Amino acid sequence: YTKEILTAMGYPVVTCAGWEADDILGTLSAACAAQNTDCFLLTGDRDNLQLIGAHVTVRLCTNKEPILYTEEKFREDYGFAPINLIDLKALMGDSSDNISGVAGIGEKSAMALIQKYGTVEALYAALPTAEDIKPAARKKLEAGQEAARESKWLATIVTDAPVSLNLADYAKKEQDTAQLSALLTELELYKLMERLHIQPSAAAPTRQAADAEPQKPVQTVTQPDLDALCAGKEPVDFLYHDRILYLAYETADAVNVCRVTDHAQAVRFLTSECPKRTFDAKPVYRLCMERNETIRNLTLDAAICAYLLNPSTPEYTVARLCAGEGLPYPDDLGDLAEIAALPALCKKLEADVTEQGMEPLMRDIELPLVEVLADMEHTGVRIDAAGVEQFGEMLKGRIDELEALVYEKAGHAFNILSPKQLGAVLFEELGLPAGKKTKTGWSTNAEVLEGLRTKHPIVDLVLQYRQLTKLHSTYVEGLLKAVAPDGRIHTCYRQTETRTGRISSTEPNLQNIPVRTELGREMRKFFIAAEGHTLLDADYSQIELRLVAHLTGDENMQRTFAENRDIHRTTAAQVFNMPEEMVTKEMRSAAKAVNFGILYGIGAFSLSKDIGVTVAKADLYIKD
Repeated sequence: YTKEILTAMGYPVVTCAGWEADDILGTLSAACAAQNTDCFLLTGDRDNLQLIGAHVTVRLCTNKEPILYTEEKFREDYGFAPINLIDLKALMGDSSDNISGVAGIGEKSAMALIQKYGTVEALYAALPTAEDIKPAARKKLEAGQEAARESKWLATIVTDAPVSLNLADYAKKEQDTAQLSALLTELELYKLMERLHIQPSAAAPTRQAADAEPQKPVQTVTQPDLDALCAGKEPVDFLYHDRILYLAYETADAVNVCRVTDHAQAVRFLTSECPKRTFDAKPVYRLCMERNETIRNLTLDAAICAYLLNPSTPEYTVARLCAGEGLPYPDDLGDLAEIAALPALCKKLEADVTEQGMEPLMRDIELPLVEVLADMEHTGVRIDAAGVEQFGEMLKGRIDELEALVYEKAGHAFNILSPKQLGAVLFEELGLPAGKKTKTGWSTNAEVLEGLRTKHPIVDLVLQYRQLTKLHSTYVEGLLKAVAPDGRIHTCYRQTETRTGRISSTEPNLQNIPVRTELGREMRKFFIAAEGHTLLDADYSQIELRLVAHLTGDENMQRTFAENRDIHRTTAAQVFNMPEEMVTKEMRSAAKAVNFGILYGIGAFSLSKDIGVTVAKADLYIKD
């Protein structure tokens, strides 16, 4: 699809069997330079920096801002000419490209050598008499001379691949917007379409609406008869945006759309008994609740239907769903386009939900839950803000103590949260066993540091420092920012976000309050009940695992539940190979994460982060 999309955008796509993309870039950039034509290479591969010249500039994509490399910029960063990047690689190697380099010569040493001697050939010519090269380095260079020459050849990008050198062949053509829209709609790349200012195409829907009834023309009504609508028996579709209520209702020959800007009239409609359909009812419920009202006789929420039919969709909008269903979306109607498209979409999704046998699920569980979640958001969760502030001060004191201890062990101050600076301290200054090295420096992720805990006391201090700074920034500062004037946090409970059917919490996320450490558990006591009330916690006892035991017929699981034993403790005993009575609270928590993680398809990497072990251990837990 990538080639088709680029072609539709008007960009020429150049391929050559048996040749790498770097070789084509090298050949075309050399052709541009030879014809005195400026050329920009957009790439994420630093290997292409060797191609920089008077007419060739590289825009290097990074995790942060892209870097524009000219000859001058390259010399500032590297201290030698761009073409000598191949000599640098010849010495230091590059495991990602299977370039061995000279064994024992790292990036720092290689940089210094190329800055002084320029090329591998010049270096080896001077090696017998060079007084500035230490004996140990000299020995490595002598032993690796053949490897250096071979590595330089491997690092050199070809500039004579058999492709057309006529630059006119590569001129950008006019964009085929219809084809581009069809491709992006088929792939459901709606975010990209928004960036490109392209509307979804009904010409290439993901599901054809061949059986859909003919569409009626849309008619704009300036003065709707609200009395008749409120007393009617036919469904009226509504949306509420920017303090405007949008309505759509069908007559024999048209879909009538209108705006209601009078707030009292809008509330009157929402609280009437006429059947109503909408898209994403929760914000409107919230609006009504602020006035001690509620939506009456809501029969369908199209967003909920779309979620039930395809829970993997990253984002639900009327325009996107219409494109996916092959339904028209009248962009020419401006702010009335969404409401004009809603009646047909509601009918289609309702029919699909019924066909899939999910109408009772939608009607009896999901739709009533919308109002419950709106009420929960409206009510909010009371928090002891003063207690959180005091806890934050205590954490800050502990963080400062750890910072001082880390500086003492390192011998100087540095940014502990900077992977680059921390890597330099651990692996270069303190000489700890080095892990993997990326293009930006040494890896200092949790897995690497966990493996170094016993090698030096600074490592444990750094891990504690990271844990406490995350606790402070994410939970102390994050929660305090979210406290409303009423002393409560009004999080957003998302009903259509997870593939598993579970509710998620955002702005802020109240589902990830830490529980696995003593300090993390302290955070939970700051969620309090209103005066004269008590917080009540009610939960099914491992309901998902009981269902799995029933559906799979797993005898061990069924026996554990039948004997009223703790399934997570039993799993922990199996995972850690010990009697159940010796299982600690931390082991049980890890086993719980394993049980539910496997159930919901978690991978070893995610599980390792959840329970604080290496990826290898997490993989073993899953397999066992």
